Amino acid sequence: MLKDKIGFDSEKYLTLQSQHIKERISQFGKLYLEFGGKLFDDFHASRVLPGFSPDNKLRMLEQLRDQAEIVIAVSAEAIEENKIRNDIGINYAAEAVRIKQEMEKHGFYVGSIVITKYTGQPAAERFRQHLDDLGIRSYLHYVIDGYPNNIPLIISENGYGKNDYIETSRELIVVTAPGPGSGKMATCLSQLYHEHQRGVKAGYAKFETFPVWNLPLKHPVNLAYESATADLDDVNMIDPFHLDAYGETTVNYNRDVEVFPVLSSIFEAIMGESPYKSPTDMGVNMVGFAICDDEICRDAAKQEILRRYYRTACDVKKGNAPKEELYKQELLLKQADLTPSDRPVVQAALRRQEETGLPAMAIELTDGTIITGRTSDPLGAASACLMNALKYLAGLADEWKLVSPETIAPIQELKTSYLGSTNPRLHTDETLIALSGSASQNPLARMALQQLPKLNGAEAHSTVILSHVDESVFRRLGVHLTCSPVIKKELRL
Repeated sequence: MLKDKIGFDSEKYLTLQSQHIKERISQFGKLYLEFGGKLFDDFHASRVLPGFSPDNKLRMLEQLRDQAEIVIAVSAEAIEENKIRNDIGINYAAEAVRIKQEMEKHGFYVGSIVITKYTGQPAAERFRQHLDDLGIRSYLHYVIDGYPNNIPLIISENGYGKNDYIETSRELIVVTAPGPGSGKMATCLSQLYHEHQRGVKAGYAKFETFPVWNLPLKHPVNLAYESATADLDDVNMIDPFHLDAYGETTVNYNRDVEVFPVLSSIFEAIMGESPYKSPTDMGVNMVGFAICDDEICRDAAKQEILRRYYRTACDVKKGNAPKEELYKQELLLKQADLTPSDRPVVQAALRRQEETGLPAMAIELTDGTIITGRTSDPLGAASACLMNALKYLAGLADEWKLVSPETIAPIQELKTSYLGSTNPRLHTDETLIALSGSASQNPLARMALQQLPKLNGAEAHSTVILSHVDESVFRRLGVHLTCSPVIKKELRL
């Protein structure tokens, strides 16, 4: 799919979404807005909705900056487990601090970080001390026995009342987090309890991007959301409460549907009545109204489902995920009428491997051109493919050498003789360092190096699982990488 194909109108979305949030603020007076998904760097949304910028949510909030205060929730359990945000490779604790710093760079007021699900975890204690050293205000929210069903305990001094009251000063409180399971909703509801105890009229709403409530249940964009959250056991479903209340078919996901009766009871206990008749009512989601080319978004979402399938397959192969996750991904492929080979770079990479008898890789550039690379003595397949792609983008002949053997040899000696590596072939980071070192003397190498930004948005596939280093380089370059679930040493060709 060409990069310049647009299926989503970002400007329309920004206008509609900010207007909807303002309406919710006026409905309650003070609004606690749970922010689902990533506040910025929302690369999943940008992949399945071509035209959606990764910073769209941030741009939308900038229209409400003077009204908004940011509260960041991070789970003590995630801190204790050193849970990692896989797309950028840092743990949840570090990501909470990064979110604060990034938001402040954009002029937002970030009031505090709340540590949720706290039971005295040592890592959470250390993190809180770290926040104190940084001058960041922090609060503690505790585990409540029988949550969320034990409503008499929850709505009491020993439930939400035991939690720290988060001091806030604005009418829109955006509660965000490093990732799922951080306790954003519980933070909002705890604050509602405390606000109403203080005589402050406050309400709750949920900012969501996926699933898209006004798209069909099995639309590829919604299936891609299920694929992205396979590890959470999220399942899209028709919202039965909305159907019953309004006779309208809408899509939500299982956790919100399952918990809605309890939420309604909590709202009634805190506010006197529930302001919502369905989970869909709670959401602020105008994404579906900003899709301007459904076919483009369908195609993009299908490619995302394939990428998620390969990621899960590799995680299972490495022992980092249960086989049940892969079974779910296979079911989603079937529902989207896809097979693993419906990804052009996969077919190209496998053909190249068959031709050479060695691991291979393929990159599909944003103009649709597919470049391949094979394993050789100096370079691994990923490095070779990367160099071939840069040559193509620079208009250089494939046979031209951009990095001399004399430049590569010392790097190989360093790896094998001094750093203990048994593999002399250059990884992608080492290849790029060699290329940049050659660029000062070789104008062709300099031309190739200058093409790196053009790889952003490209697709790539390796016939074997790549190293963490190689994966990281492609991620930083903005290349959408997949790998066959094959460990190189197990390959038999």
